[in-house]
Amino acid sequence: MLKRIATAVVLIPIVMLLVLRAPVPVVAAVAAAVALITVQEFLKLTEGYGVQPLRLPTYIFVGLSFLLLLAGSAGGETPQVAGLTYVLGLGLACALAPFVFLTITMRRAQMSSAYPAAAASAFAFTYIAVPLAMLVQLRQQWAGAFWLLYLLLVVWAGDIFAYFVGRSVGRHLMAPRISPKKTWEGAAASLAASLLVGTLLFSHALQISSFLLRLRLIERRDGLFGLEKQELWPIILLTVGLNVAAQLGDLVESLIKRGASVKDSGNILPGHGGMLDRIDALLFAAPVLWFYAAAVFPPGRPW
Repeated sequence: MLKRIATAVVLIPIVMLLVLRAPVPVVAAVAAAVALITVQEFLKLTEGYGVQPLRLPTYIFVGLSFLLLLAGSAGGETPQVAGLTYVLGLGLACALAPFVFLTITMRRAQMSSAYPAAAASAFAFTYIAVPLAMLVQLRQQWAGAFWLLYLLLVVWAGDIFAYFVGRSVGRHLMAPRISPKKTWEGAAASLAASLLVGTLLFSHALQISSFLLRLRLIERRDGLFGLEKQELWPIILLTVGLNVAAQLGDLVESLIKRGASVKDSGNILPGHGGMLDRIDALLFAAPVLWFYAAAVFPPGRPW
């Protein structure tokens, strides 16, 4: 428990400064590093399923995708153009991934290992690299820092309350075969905490953005100004969607680990396990927020 708290105390300020203040190319570079570490952990888990993973080709494919994203973020494009370029590039990368990895596995002597290895690499790209790239692209949009702040606080609040409430008063197991310690009481507490944090954050979006601007933690384009004229109920529905996605992300990673007969995906974060253990909820929640921000609040609107 102490290691878990100490790690959080160290990491949270670093992550917040990165999200709020760091230039987009720096955010992209850090996200790429996180993606590569997480992919390494995931490929290690696939060995528990008898897969002989394609490590180096997967690292190269993921790394190149972030290099292209980094080049786009440093190219001076408007948020609209950057968003369109990202969508087109994402679609192309996802379409190419299975063919690239299957082609590479043609050189294997044991052909029965080819498809599982290629499937694991393609899944690693879509499961890990794509959501993290979405976070970078979201940071590039107007009010990007505020959107990421909202996402992190909603997911963290839900995770913390699920953990402590589930441990203290949880009685009804949610999915005992997948995650024996997760309870419906913890899930309800997680949803309530996310709703409270998300609602408060957007109810005071102008004040929070102005405060961060005065502290020079954000630029004006990275705050959410003008939201006081917006209705709150879409944000409530969005917060519910993010919380449900985050909890499903946690369960999916538990399913993968249980199938591989391991407790943690790694040990890089004391008290938390591996990088995948720490960001599993974000991997499911990020696409939900990215789509909402792109569809409901079109990029390019200077708040």
